[in-house]
Amino acid sequence: MKKILVANRGEIALRVMRSFREMGIKTVAVYSEADRLAPFVRYADEAVCLGPPPSNQSYLLGEKIIQVCQDLQVDGIHPGYGFLSENADFTRMVTEAGITFIGPSPEAMEVMGSKLAAKAAVKAYDIPMVPGTDEAVDDLEEARKIAIEIGFPILIKASAGGGGKGMRIVEQAEEFEEQLNLAVSEATSAFGDGSVFIERYVGSPRHIEIQILADTHGNTLHLFERECSVQRRHQKVIEEAPSSVLSPELRKEMGECAVRVAQACNYVGAGTVEFLLDENHNFYFLEMNTRLQVEHPVTELITGLDLVKEQVRVARGEVLSFGQDDLEINGHAMEIRVYAEDPTNNFLPDIGNLQTYRAPSGSGVRVDDGFEEGMDIPIYYDPMISKLITHGKDRTEAIGRMIRAIDDYQITGVATTLGFCKYTLQHEAFVSGNFDTHFVKNFFTPEVLQNASDENERLGAALVATLFEKKQPPAAVATEAGATVSRWKANRR
Repeated sequence: MKKILVANRGEIALRVMRSFREMGIKTVAVYSEADRLAPFVRYADEAVCLGPPPSNQSYLLGEKIIQVCQDLQVDGIHPGYGFLSENADFTRMVTEAGITFIGPSPEAMEVMGSKLAAKAAVKAYDIPMVPGTDEAVDDLEEARKIAIEIGFPILIKASAGGGGKGMRIVEQAEEFEEQLNLAVSEATSAFGDGSVFIERYVGSPRHIEIQILADTHGNTLHLFERECSVQRRHQKVIEEAPSSVLSPELRKEMGECAVRVAQACNYVGAGTVEFLLDENHNFYFLEMNTRLQVEHPVTELITGLDLVKEQVRVARGEVLSFGQDDLEINGHAMEIRVYAEDPTNNFLPDIGNLQTYRAPSGSGVRVDDGFEEGMDIPIYYDPMISKLITHGKDRTEAIGRMIRAIDDYQITGVATTLGFCKYTLQHEAFVSGNFDTHFVKNFFTPEVLQNASDENERLGAALVATLFEKKQPPAAVATEAGATVSRWKANRR
């Protein structure tokens, strides 16, 4: 492949283009009118406008994207994540047009795109699963009977999609009918498929996922795990690799299990197998994501691999250049998702203009972003501004480096998740590793950020007054403990 079109936008488009440039591959960007001035558009060798800002008039126009490929003699398409990345019909159209799709087959997508189909596929591969139904429930009374047999609380889940949509926790039998109807309605609205199934609710789970990589020659490897338990609205905010709770034996067992899941659908390329880990360290298959994950950089930093380059090599038909025994974990990596969201207002999007935008740098700091100072955050897409990633010799250094990087990150004009992430990284539960997917519910309230902000403002005002009296220029705004106050906190208003 000498020219690849990136069917995506923002930070992921820019991130994959950089790897292609290092490989000597020309790139084509496609963009909406809202992204006309975005960095990824300028970075590409060629760029084509798809249409108006809404995704269904731009980034979801599969046939138009394929036409662009044909017009510009493109060899392959990289879908990034989101949009068309897990659309089996689009993948099939790309292949039929004689273009290489950098990802798995449409058949693998179809199997793993349905949670019920995925459960059926892996059943013969000795994969542990949460007790529940193997098929969609369509009879209320039969479903109620099954729920009682499993034992409350239970979880009703949509077969299609994710992100917490079509998911309902039912604490007792009296709530079952209402919650079932709500789950079906939400799944139908979000995915066009109202199929739901029932599982036992795992009360204090950790979200552990395993990165896998498979070539077309029968080699399937795992690249260790990522811990993704800090979430809001069932969506990840902080990820790390490796997990602080997995023993080498459990890591090996989960990795081998993830490989079997990939083999169950003849998977090719980079993918992620997700598991729930309960308080007794029992793990259960959750789903497989048939694409590159948002949090893939932490795996890259602990393995030394570039997953995008590996995706291209696999798509070219090359054999993986390393085996399972060649892989080892190097240090520890952290990632936070910097969203234009207001943590003090239930993490609702806070769309606006990036009046100040200066990313941190320094040893062990990586920023994958797609914005520049003065740009607007579009209302049409996910409000993620960037991914901030750090790497250290161990977890303590990675956390310390992340806190420093957060303090160095300067963003004004919109509220962001930076303050929430710093609060989390300093919380005893996170530092000790004693946390699960309920971290936000158990430990976070908007007041903790507001109180911290008010205290910093009070200390800053007192210091300025003192320096003014002494007629000395302030070198930095400091806390009573002597630590520099976050510029984000000082300027975010």
